[in-house]
Amino acid sequence: MAESRAGTAPAAPVMGRTLPRLAFAVALALPLLWRLGAPPLFDVDEGAFAEATRELVASGDWLHTTLNGADRFDKPIGIYWLQALAATVFGMGEFAVRLPSALACWGLALALSSFAARRWGETAGAAAGLVAAASVGLQAIGRAATADGVLNLLLVLAALDAWRHVETGAPAPLRRAYAWVGFGLLVKGPIAMLVPGAAFILWCATGRQLALLRRAAGDAVGWALLAAIALPWYAYALQRHGLAFVEGFLVHHNLERFAGPLQGHGGTPLYYLVVLPLMAMPWAPLLVAAGARAREHWRDPLGRYLLGWAAFVFVFFSLSGTKLPHYVLYGYAPLALLMARTLAADSTRLRTVVALGLVAWCVVAAATPWVVLRMAPSIGDPLYRALLAGAPAPAWWPAACAPVLVAALAFCPWPVRDGVARIGAAALALALFCAGWLLPWFGEALQGPVRRAAQVAAGQGGPAVQWRLHRPSFGFYMSRPAPLREPAANDMALTRADRLSPGDEAGRTRLLDERGLVLLGPRTGSAVVPDQKRTAR
Repeated sequence: MAESRAGTAPAAPVMGRTLPRLAFAVALALPLLWRLGAPPLFDVDEGAFAEATRELVASGDWLHTTLNGADRFDKPIGIYWLQALAATVFGMGEFAVRLPSALACWGLALALSSFAARRWGETAGAAAGLVAAASVGLQAIGRAATADGVLNLLLVLAALDAWRHVETGAPAPLRRAYAWVGFGLLVKGPIAMLVPGAAFILWCATGRQLALLRRAAGDAVGWALLAAIALPWYAYALQRHGLAFVEGFLVHHNLERFAGPLQGHGGTPLYYLVVLPLMAMPWAPLLVAAGARAREHWRDPLGRYLLGWAAFVFVFFSLSGTKLPHYVLYGYAPLALLMARTLAADSTRLRTVVALGLVAWCVVAAATPWVVLRMAPSIGDPLYRALLAGAPAPAWWPAACAPVLVAALAFCPWPVRDGVARIGAAALALALFCAGWLLPWFGEALQGPVRRAAQVAAGQGGPAVQWRLHRPSFGFYMSRPAPLREPAANDMALTRADRLSPGDEAGRTRLLDERGLVLLGPRTGSAVVPDQKRTAR
């Protein structure tokens, strides 16, 4: 399918003249890499992934993951390999375990930019990269030590290559799509096949392209590539763990997630109607504008493919029993493309609304820490009330300057007259502000005491446990496992102050007592037994 069949002519290469391609690529990376290692790891997810990676490296067994010494079947091995490789190069720390996610989301932004530029012109291509790199949702997973940043990149690469196969009929893009799915199976699991497969099937079905669907689904070389990439590790895991792997990974962490709320993460069928605009911030006005053109997009073959992709994700996860905000991001990339096309082609009025939205969102971000500090005493959970009420106030001057800078970049016609370029510069400045100021503040507020407790425990030596709470980053910062159990006499114990009774502390001293978290020492008279599994970071 040639570009002329998409029904649009390439836009003038405005952004291409404003920013050289290399400089633009670097600019997209900055919000993802800026102060990447500054905030402590956020529990539970980041702490669990990071500690499992640390244990993998410490054990030397790169084919199996554990968390606090127990088998971990939550995710396949791929993300741990990537984090372990980064830690081998940069050292075991926050920056290293987050780096694969940051690079993946940078790659996602570049992939969307290149795809859009070839079909709708340079301005739309630049807008696609900016929408991706500066969105709240992709910023969140791109700066998190979890599997979702890498998974989203692989979903995008697979889905875009599937469309390239539709356009050209060439086998190479289709086989690349199969390969990306294979890597996705190693990183996250069946969702890597479900999303791009459903997008392709829906397009073929709605366009009566069933012959194309049969040929693509029957490509033996593609299936061989997928199997060669993913099956060896799955076969090894099955041979090593048997039914425990099947029940832990496939049944519990995949099928049961759809059947019902896992770990209390439920929600109404309208959950993602609220979550999607938040994940799209500060581009929500663009989301509305692109949605208003849904019929126009549907009449265009590529537009129909992108809408089908996004709609499947929205409907599927709305029906799922387990609901988490980042699930909707599996269908965010096609919306980002449509939003970028709308921004590139639409009127000055829409660009003004988008610019005003950037400034408003910056004001909200700048005010958030003080709002949280003011509302913290009314939080119901005693631990989070103590953590947030006692958090230090952030530096005020970045909060005062950031909205002024964003407004100046968005509205001042000098030195860049192009509206999309000005909006892009303002969006990147906003993303840098959130990454460099807001996230580190929240990290210190919520996780600073955990990191300091781990540092105290590491200095004491001896075993430590997590008691009546789950903060897996405690083991990561302590550089040894910290199992969840009742403390023995010679154990240190990290626990919540609100869950302690006087008898619990008999014979123990408080090695740290900070904002609702308590680190108890061994019982008096107990010999501290060094942990034989302790390893240096």
